[in-house]
Amino acid sequence: MQSLTSVLQNGDARFARVWSVVSASLLLATVGWSQTLTWLGTLGGSESLAWGVSADGSVVVGYAYNAAGQRRAFRWQNGVMQDLGTLGGRESYACGVSADGSVVVGWADNAAGQRRAFRWQNGVMQDLGTLGGADSYASGVSADGSVVVGWADNAAGWYRAFRWQNGVMQDLGTLGGADSWAWGVSADGSVVVGYANNAAGQGRAFRWQNGVMQDLGTLGGSRSVAFGVSADGSVVVGWAFNAAWELRAFRWQNGVMQDLGTLGGADSWAWGVSADGSVVVGYAGNAAGQGRAFRWTAAGGMEDLNITYASLLTDGSELLTAYAISPNGRYIVGWGNNAATERVEGYLLDTVPEPASLMSLGAGLAGLIGLRRRKQ
Repeated sequence: MQSLTSVLQNGDARFARVWSVVSASLLLATVGWSQTLTWLGTLGGSESLAWGVSADGSVVVGYAYNAAGQRRAFRWQNGVMQDLGTLGGRESYACGVSADGSVVVGWADNAAGQRRAFRWQNGVMQDLGTLGGADSYASGVSADGSVVVGWADNAAGWYRAFRWQNGVMQDLGTLGGADSWAWGVSADGSVVVGYANNAAGQGRAFRWQNGVMQDLGTLGGSRSVAFGVSADGSVVVGWAFNAAWELRAFRWQNGVMQDLGTLGGADSWAWGVSADGSVVVGYAGNAAGQGRAFRWTAAGGMEDLNITYASLLTDGSELLTAYAISPNGRYIVGWGNNAATERVEGYLLDTVPEPASLMSLGAGLAGLIGLRRRKQ
């Protein structure tokens, strides 16, 4: 019969063999999960901009010029940029994408030269109509693709923020003025954010829920705009004027609008936010007067993505702005200067957070080995 010491020693040996396999797997995984920057190219023209990204980073949407010099909405996947076409006219522009990448929203010209909000799925571009006027624009979509937000002409010729669902376009009203525009929507489609005029004619960031449009205020100036919202609708990001008439990126939560600062310059604005509201992306000026893509967190403040990911920009390329971030904060899209092609292009940045599942497994096994050794 084996002694207790022998059993423990054999057990440690087995755990050590398992740990060596896990360690090797973690090492290989780390090599496979290196940070990457992908330039998206164009549709044969001179420029592209990326505006939205799916939850897993596999689908990016935006617009690109084609060889005829026309702007076209695109859906990029696996290195292929697909022209989504138009509604019979010349141009189109994609602004948002559902979590699984299957639904794309934006605007497109129709045969009459009117610009119309669209919802694209399975190769079909649907005209979402207007609020009684000629034009409409879609800017955001819920996680499942069922709710679309944007703005549309009403019969009086004013732009109004809308929320579209099941074929019905709802006018969200204003803050007492004439116009409003919706830019972002929560994951479940219940909270809408954007920009609306108040009775004094000032444009203010708003948060709409259950029929009520809330003025989010400013940073001391007269105007503000909301562009992005967290999954549950509790965190809103955008830009606002401060008392010195400088544009500043803000993060709003629980009635408090926080100035996110700059990268040493005067201005900044926030475009996108992660699902939990903890990571914000956008544009900011640095001390040299250059525009730079930024990422903000409470712990790290505002960081220049060109510095953080300098190892991916050794050819002189630049990340000029960040428009959107995936729900988990891993993928960032926007546009910049691609030095290799000498043109402005959309990009997809994979920031690669630690893979929690494998790291947790490794930590658990390491702890178990340590526990066995302490028992000897």
